[in-house]
Amino acid sequence: MITVVPRPEDTTRGPARPALLTFLGGVGTVTGSKFLVESDHARVLVDCGLFQGLAELRRRNWRELPCDGADIEAVVVTHAHLDHCGYLPRLVRHGFRGRIVTTEFTARLMEIVLRDSAKLQTEAAQHANEHGWSKHRPAQPLYDDSDVDRTLKLLDPVPSGTTTDIATGTSVTLHPAGHILGSSWAALTLEDGAVLAVSGDLGRPGHPLLRPPEPFSGADVLLMESTYGNRRHEEQAGRAHFADVVSRTLARSGTVVIPSFALDRTEVVLHELTELRRAGRIPATVPVYVDSPMALAALGVYRDALATRAPELRPEVLAEGPAALSPDPFRAVRSLQESVELGHAAGPAVIVSASGMATGGRVLHHLRRVLPDPRNAVVVVGFAAAGTRARDLVDGARALKMFGEYVPVRCQVADVPHFSAHADAAQILDWLRGAPAPHVTYLVHGEPEASAALRERIDRTLGWTAVVPRSGERVLVR
Repeated sequence: MITVVPRPEDTTRGPARPALLTFLGGVGTVTGSKFLVESDHARVLVDCGLFQGLAELRRRNWRELPCDGADIEAVVVTHAHLDHCGYLPRLVRHGFRGRIVTTEFTARLMEIVLRDSAKLQTEAAQHANEHGWSKHRPAQPLYDDSDVDRTLKLLDPVPSGTTTDIATGTSVTLHPAGHILGSSWAALTLEDGAVLAVSGDLGRPGHPLLRPPEPFSGADVLLMESTYGNRRHEEQAGRAHFADVVSRTLARSGTVVIPSFALDRTEVVLHELTELRRAGRIPATVPVYVDSPMALAALGVYRDALATRAPELRPEVLAEGPAALSPDPFRAVRSLQESVELGHAAGPAVIVSASGMATGGRVLHHLRRVLPDPRNAVVVVGFAAAGTRARDLVDGARALKMFGEYVPVRCQVADVPHFSAHADAAQILDWLRGAPAPHVTYLVHGEPEASAALRERIDRTLGWTAVVPRSGERVLVR
């Protein structure tokens, strides 16, 4: 464990010392983003995410942070994905009572995400205790719904583009990131005047619903995500591949299961299915199901954004209105009983269900049913982290373990990463290009090969100093 020595309070009139930055997560992995910033008079955490995927990573969620939650004045959350906000109720359980600063739409989506996370963890702990598969006696969730209630009371939404004081001598400005609704990249002005920019998850310019990210304007130090730092999105080829897999599967009376993140990915997939139905690639008689209460709740927030003409939505989407997210006949599967009944229905059909990396949720029951049948198809529509079932499928697994047994994989598996809401390597370079060079750029939120590839590309193309930090590493911001 990292030990942070409290800084003595500076009672002199001299200049403030450089802030200290500690990489607590999102390093060497695409999960668990947490970056602690300590100045003479403030501690601020940027993002507060859960680790996901490999068991080794998930165990980190149980480790104590290097400072008490009560000592953190504020948390800045870039967006509502679990790997960026999912640790917040745990932080609150350990004493955090400060402000959680984010945008309005992120705050609304976070309530959906955190309540779902608490529910799943509580159910997993109960299942472990009933069936005795946990080493802990009794098994406990990381947090429960009461922790989420306390967390939501601390949310402090602020407008994009405005500078807000968040702690002693520290302010933040949130800029649209084009990743999911409400997502931002953050620019923190610290006590000594240095500027720390954190990209969060950077969206791609071709997102079908959201406007492109606001351009990077420079900083002294930049934390840059590198999820696709070694890849390029082939958008047209990806859309064609998606259309081909869906139409061929339906033509042979198969079922298409699309594991989809509940936030944004479901909306993007529905938009694409709408286009395919209009083009005649999906017959009007084939039903499209969304089987995820969380995704349906998030869809409601997106529809509110359409109704209020949120400025981060693309003009053509605003002009299209609610029809942009409603492939007819689009069927919402809300209750557990409806989901069970759907599991007995014959194809052809399209089922969009969470979770996106197939780590849990209702999609597992659909996968168990469709994987053994060659008529069916599973379409992975985004980044799949190491150690997840979605990654196993993409990597060609012949069997998938779920519910304590191995299920043979005989159906078609299609990897369509162009649906990802992350910018690829070239798009990241385009976002950086034109801004003054930071003193140093740290590559975070990426698996090692992706981060290393982006570091080389930034160094070669822009001539900037780029570094891949180590987990737990501490550096000065100046």
